[in-house]
Amino acid sequence: MAAIENFEDLQVWQLARELSKSVKKLTSRGPFLKDFRFSGQFTSAAGSTMDNIAEGFERDGNKEFINFLYISKGSNGEVRSQSYRALDWGYITKEEHSEIIELTEKLKFKLQGLILALKNSGGKGYK
Repeated sequence: MAAIENFEDLQVWQLARELSKSVKKLTSRGPFLKDFRFSGQFTSAAGSTMDNIAEGFERDGNKEFINFLYISKGSNGEVRSQSYRALDWGYITKEEHSEIIELTEKLKFKLQGLILALKNSGGKGYK
């Protein structure tokens, strides 16, 4: 298997991008349009999920990358939590909520898998 040279090649980043697009689509309509603060929090957490994967990848070593993956995992959990608020407030349907839950669950396990793989690979880089 060839080495991954760009964060865009990482499955976790691709999935996080899908999550970000899904959240943006939801927050660009209906009650979200009047709730700027919540809409901003929701989209920021989704963006943070993918951006921290990219930032960590570009750092100098597995330890920093792992740290950023944990931050990404936390942001992913924030998106999951916010989806419950959106559901409870009637901003999204049960089906839309289920889609977000499915994406965040899949991403959580993929992030954890990458973290474990990096931890077991023997530290590389300076940090």
